[in-house]
Amino acid sequence: MRKLKLDELNRATVDEFKAQDKLPVAVVLDNVRSMHNIGSIFRTSDGFAVNKVCLCGITAQPPHREIEKTALGATQSVNWEYFETPLQAVEALRKEGYQIIAIEQAENSTMLNTFTPSQTEKYALIFGNEVNGVSDEVMEVIDTCIEIPQFGTKHSFNIVVSAGIVLWDFFAKLNLK
Repeated sequence: MRKLKLDELNRATVDEFKAQDKLPVAVVLDNVRSMHNIGSIFRTSDGFAVNKVCLCGITAQPPHREIEKTALGATQSVNWEYFETPLQAVEALRKEGYQIIAIEQAENSTMLNTFTPSQTEKYALIFGNEVNGVSDEVMEVIDTCIEIPQFGTKHSFNIVVSAGIVLWDFFAKLNLK
């Protein structure tokens, strides 16, 4: 088996990416502190053609070299917005017709493997701070909560791993039937 060379991958240009159909998902970063995590989520959002990324609170904004280390240019292709608070992002997204979903371990959460996204809905997926998770004030106003099933001794995944798992799941369920 031979690995493909970069010029064989037929990657979209930034302009082509911006014009293509997007996954009906907004990724909301609720006070994410690591710029490497932010950059990695931009890159993952590019990979799954996410509609946009919302940066909230202390979450750093591009351009920044620490974000670009892992984003590898995805901050140019993925649409993004900054909000002073995650509640402001939730309010704006709700007005745009997004269903608000926290990715968190919570009472009465729905396991990711049992959640079926609808072809007719838009989803705002909220990923929380690396230590504190999704903020309590946001948890009070969400429509639902999705939890990633886990089977080891640790109590959580890294935010980037969580975003990759959830975005792949949404992409696969909405596009690969």
